[in-house]
Amino acid sequence: MTQTATFHDLKGKSVYITGGGSGIGAALTDGFLAQGAKVAFIGRSDASAFVDEMAEKHGTAPLFLQGDITDSARLKETVAQAADAHGAIDVLVSNAANDARHTTAELTPEEWDRLQAVNLKAYFFAAQAALPGMQQKGAGSVINFSSISYMMGNAGYPAYTAANGAITAMSRSLAREFGPDGIRVNALAPGWVLTQKQLDMWATPEDLAAHLDRQCLKQHLAPQDIVDAVLFLASDASRMITGQCLVVDGGVVTTG
Repeated sequence: MTQTATFHDLKGKSVYITGGGSGIGAALTDGFLAQGAKVAFIGRSDASAFVDEMAEKHGTAPLFLQGDITDSARLKETVAQAADAHGAIDVLVSNAANDARHTTAELTPEEWDRLQAVNLKAYFFAAQAALPGMQQKGAGSVINFSSISYMMGNAGYPAYTAANGAITAMSRSLAREFGPDGIRVNALAPGWVLTQKQLDMWATPEDLAAHLDRQCLKQHLAPQDIVDAVLFLASDASRMITGQCLVVDGGVVTTG
């Protein structure tokens, strides 16, 4: 990863990331550590090797807290553990998601609930856990990952697109509620970021070519493109930006 900008005010900040040990989440952990932030992250799978890699690279290890974000009690517990270790959360990044493909006909109520627990419920309860500490500080930044998939009207995963539309709406409501406390809440909607998971599971040459044709900028998105946008929203460089959905997609959808 190549650091493209330095946000001096992020040095020493307490950052909590969901899913911060793999994919885009791992790139976020790496990016915040490069800024001198104190990073904690939750993930289901053991991330010891990644923690060691980050410690060797940055001289500071992120705090790995193992757990399932759909377990709201455990999620709340890990936010408290992160605050005990690093101070009350300054920046919350809800990144973890599950974009498993499914059809409308096959989706069961149980699977709907499972997908909403990952893709929406956890976002709300992570914020609920972190916001009181931000209120005490009189400042904070909450960044909720959405997706351009619902803006495009994509088929093939209706539970996922429903959750992402709701994340944007929820972020706007939280921005209104907690703005008087000096807390900013924004959604970030990536386009198709070519993580290893995407390349392994869904990125066929034909689909990649078709998607690139829809972009204004004719380069595929990489995790660093998302990291840079998140760092900006976390920093006071965006101090008057709240209640927004920032699209980072190379120019597929338009907002406004």
